Amino acid sequence: MPEEIMNINNIEKTFQSTKAVNKISFDVHKGEVLGLLGPNGAGKTTIIRMIMNIFQPDKGSIRLNEEIIKDQKQIGYLPEERGIYDSTKVLDTILYFADLKAMEKSEAEKAAKKWLGRFDLMKYIDKKVENLSRGMQQKVQFIISVIHKPRLLILDEVFSGLDPVNQELFKEIIENLINDGTTILLSSHRMNLVEEVCSRIFMINKGRRVLYGNIDDIKDGYNEKKVLLKSKSDLSFLKNLSNISEINLEKDKVSFNIKTDINIKDFLSFLSDRITVDEISITRPPLHEIFVNAVKGGYSDER
Repeated sequence: MPEEIMNINNIEKTFQSTKAVNKISFDVHKGEVLGLLGPNGAGKTTIIRMIMNIFQPDKGSIRLNEEIIKDQKQIGYLPEERGIYDSTKVLDTILYFADLKAMEKSEAEKAAKKWLGRFDLMKYIDKKVENLSRGMQQKVQFIISVIHKPRLLILDEVFSGLDPVNQELFKEIIENLINDGTTILLSSHRMNLVEEVCSRIFMINKGRRVLYGNIDDIKDGYNEKKVLLKSKSDLSFLKNLSNISEINLEKDKVSFNIKTDINIKDFLSFLSDRITVDEISITRPPLHEIFVNAVKGGYSDER
């Protein structure tokens, strides 16, 4: 069995009359990226704040690996609400937080410059944080969370405010951190991005578990496949077929879902008899679609 870095067991949290987290349980395995997914307001940040001991759960337990319990400095945390000082210079800000993690100044300065170079921020080293763009500030906050080489890194909405180029950079860095032995709990509502870096996910909605497990297993267990079709033929007849759903027709291309029990060979033969197919792909649906459909249907995979 995989070694556990953290075990969350049946935790609950209520604020006034709102139950933000309702009987949540999951494990984080050593050396993985576990995606904590869900829409805004689903309860992701509340779970993370209980893990970080900012809140106490009303019920349930949070158990960390014994070595991490002995040394809380082995945890890195990137909060959703950024917490750096606008009027302080970039390097001074990083060194201040490194000092809170008991890093020697010379070691921290060397590591800070290495990370600033990695993010192409060396020319801003003596600039005040308030003079940086939102994306640059995000990079500085990220450096603060990893500079002490934590064993467990918790990232809350790490992709927020990043353009596509920097999203790719962060995905590459996350992969490098995993290869270096870091374990990551990554919270986000950007399922398309998280899907690319996570091996397993825990998906919640309104404080309750919706889906949990290996991404491939979840997709394989879903009862529909996604079809993308391009054709110059009239595709309007597809709207009248009873065995397809989620149809989106747009000029010479269409996307729709078919049930996994449909014989693909027969389906392709049926299409080729009706239209000229220019392009077609049949794939498993993205996590975003699986999640949306699960939420709409009130689905939960809880056992």
